[in-house]
Amino acid sequence: MGYAMSRLEIESELFEGGNVTSEAGCSNRSDKPFCKVDHEIAQLTNLKSVPNERLHQLMPGKKKLPVSPVKMLAGREGNYSRRGGFSSADRCHMISRYLPVNGPWLADQMTSRAYVSQFSADGSLFVAGFQGSDIRIYNVDRGWKVQKNILAKSLRWTVTDTSLSPDQRHLVYTSMSPIVHIVNVGSATTESLANITEVHEGLDFSAADGGYSFGIFSVKFSTDGRELVAGSSDDSIYVYDLEANKLSLRIAAHMADVNTVTFADESGNLIYSGSDDNLCKVWDRRCFVAKDKPAGVLMGHLEGVTFIDSRGDGRYFISNGKDQTIKLWDTRKMSSNTS
Repeated sequence: MGYAMSRLEIESELFEGGNVTSEAGCSNRSDKPFCKVDHEIAQLTNLKSVPNERLHQLMPGKKKLPVSPVKMLAGREGNYSRRGGFSSADRCHMISRYLPVNGPWLADQMTSRAYVSQFSADGSLFVAGFQGSDIRIYNVDRGWKVQKNILAKSLRWTVTDTSLSPDQRHLVYTSMSPIVHIVNVGSATTESLANITEVHEGLDFSAADGGYSFGIFSVKFSTDGRELVAGSSDDSIYVYDLEANKLSLRIAAHMADVNTVTFADESGNLIYSGSDDNLCKVWDRRCFVAKDKPAGVLMGHLEGVTFIDSRGDGRYFISNGKDQTIKLWDTRKMSSNTS
């Protein structure tokens, strides 16, 4: 796919008004069967994605592809196409400028499956968690160099989730266990072997309920780094106070596994959750939670919800589901709380 897109990008400059010049780049390669196909794909793409001619009024005289997206947006605002917006061809051309044409490339390879992959908030770090008890933090800005190699403690089945603290000094990881481990990833050493080179402190999320066993699928730091919220296999949401070093809240939230949780905004009062019961729910810690009642319910997924990410404003979030859809939600339009 990368080869094909690169070819199209190069050959797009050879077309003028939908015609192919004689120098197509394949005259000496007639022995290669895909040469003709390349030309046909390039020609078809050119005809379908060429910007509207009137957009070139911004740059009179010279007509050369590709047109700058900035110039196309300026042309749309000035209504040069006289349509009040982009045509389908204009939209196709704009989108094609942002399709990846390089990679993918292999940054690292382990001996077990990867179940967790996530960037830090600023995109400078990438965390990957593997079934073989390994968690690696890569420095994206330094060529994906391994910044921290963590060997997880007391792992059950796999690493199910990780979360970096807002200051990127600590990382928590979970598995099919009520114990969440916290690691100092701000230290200078690269290797972090549980209780050998560094202490991986265990936070017991089951202490308030007699220590019964369950698994944790999702964990997230609060914006101020003082609390953790977790979603579990016992259909519940847990909040842990790191300063007091104790569990502060448990909500019987759903009718099935809680696969994903996150704080909605900086206040820490609102929590979003998603479950295998196909529902997304909003929880306001200032009310309702004493009776395990959500502030609102968002219905629309046909299968379980696997991940939620908040915009951070307490209004919008996106959810990913097993029904192969991603949905954008406005919590101001959610249904009222239900039993």
